[in-house]
Amino acid sequence: MRMGLQVSADRGRYATKVEKLQADARWADEAGLDSVWTPQIPDEFDVMTAATLIGMATSRIEVGTAIVPLQPRHPIVLAQQTLSNQAICAGRFTLGLGVSHHWIIQDMLGLPYERGATTMRCYLDVLDQALRGPGMVDVENELFTIHNPLDVTDIAPTPVMIAALGPVMLNLAGERAAGTTLWLADERTIGSHVVPAITKAADAAGRPAPRILAGVPVCLCREDEIEAAVARTNRTLSEVEASPNYVRLMEHGDARTIGDVLVCGSEVTMEKRLRSFADAGLTDFNARIVPLGEGRDELKASAERTRAFLAAVAPPLRA
Repeated sequence: MRMGLQVSADRGRYATKVEKLQADARWADEAGLDSVWTPQIPDEFDVMTAATLIGMATSRIEVGTAIVPLQPRHPIVLAQQTLSNQAICAGRFTLGLGVSHHWIIQDMLGLPYERGATTMRCYLDVLDQALRGPGMVDVENELFTIHNPLDVTDIAPTPVMIAALGPVMLNLAGERAAGTTLWLADERTIGSHVVPAITKAADAAGRPAPRILAGVPVCLCREDEIEAAVARTNRTLSEVEASPNYVRLMEHGDARTIGDVLVCGSEVTMEKRLRSFADAGLTDFNARIVPLGEGRDELKASAERTRAFLAAVAPPLRA
């Protein structure tokens, strides 16, 4: 299992936002982690711009988005951004896509939120052509009529991962993408629901074994601090649990809150839990650090201890 780190712009700290984003990514690169993933927060820094800045600050590590919501971006615009990032990253960029949630696409943006699998399929029709190298993109499907040349970079192909939570989207991910990217998925969900469905679809399509990436909160702490770590995780990261997509996904597992998914405790406890994710079939772990403490200094020290643990545990997990 490969170890990745979720990095995003520092919320609210405008003056140091870019500096902090790049510093976190640079740490992951120099510490020997395998990947860096950056999300799109509805009211925050643009995810594709963040990936550009991360690519410029790093030299070795894979840079990915987890995820870019499709609907606000025309597929040609998305392809141009993707290819530009691939040129900046010199082949290290992976595009993570998703159809997002009704409370973002419909309630916030006023865009239609319907036929998610059809929307994803139509975007993939365009991206399949656009990301294979310079040339014409000629696509006519249910959503798009496109006849557009692209000549951004000859670095190809660009891997595409899609957020696939239900059976239809998992089938699509296996048939047409490099894999899936998950959130709120515990070991049972991954092993009994995600892996069998996406692997069967990939096998049937004659594609390589799919990558399965999961974003998971992590916190290195004393055993007597586990309850506090779970409470903090539920307090700071639980806003998406009510999304129907996640509710249905969690029905396949044992977790009922994001705190149940949290990997926390001592080094021994955390490594054992990480290995249970690998045993379930997870190929890529995307660590979302949850710091624990009172005040900025304690929170910073907690995050640094967790990062050091991730760097130390990455090689044995990869072996």
